[in-house]
Amino acid sequence: MSQNHAQLDQMQTSYIAAVEQWIAAIKQEEALASVNHTIAEVDKWEKAHFKEDEIRNNVKAAKKKYEDALRQELFGF
Repeated sequence: MSQNHAQLDQMQTSYIAAVEQWIAAIKQEEALASVNHTIAEVDKWEKAHFKEDEIRNNVKAAKKKYEDALRQELFGF
């Protein structure tokens, strides 16, 4: 049981870290959207959006892994 809780703790920690990365990516994109834009700045802003989307997908995957493990632990399925 404690081994399983250690795995759940690790999954929760990974999920929280992914969310923190996502928040940072959102703030980066917001900062780039909040200035006067040159072509180069628009390119940076667009790149930041793609990075944010990639990190969001990582968050969703970490959340699903953690939720699936919790369901298994708590409900057996």
